[in-house]
Amino acid sequence: MINLESRLENVEDEFLNIDSYLCKHDFSLAGNWDYKHGYLDKGLDRERMVWLRIPFHVTKGSLDGECGGCRATVKLGRPFVFKYVYNTGTDKHAMPHLLGALFDQFQPPLDPDAHVDDEWVQHARNVLQEVELGYLP
Repeated sequence: MINLESRLENVEDEFLNIDSYLCKHDFSLAGNWDYKHGYLDKGLDRERMVWLRIPFHVTKGSLDGECGGCRATVKLGRPFVFKYVYNTGTDKHAMPHLLGALFDQFQPPLDPDAHVDDEWVQHARNVLQEVELGYLP
């Protein structure tokens, strides 16, 4: 994981405004959000292993993914780029089990914090610069 300086850090606005704007730049709300914090992610590579992530926390209200954030106000944190290496093949030792499938859908990552090549760090910086140019809260 590599932290990136950005003018977006500490920006505070309604989640709906931030999410709508970043969606135009192919960011999406990461699945691990809750009512008080979350991440907006953009995949940088075709394999979906290198990501630019912008964390945020709720400063007013609570986040509700069902209705576009429900007017929650959020404050952006420091963006970072990371590489998440996972198994792309099938698990040869997997045993089918119905109840477990509800909880164990995915294999654990091979390396959840792999080295990020300089080209991806620069690409992430370029994406951030493009996003920063057009966003005025």
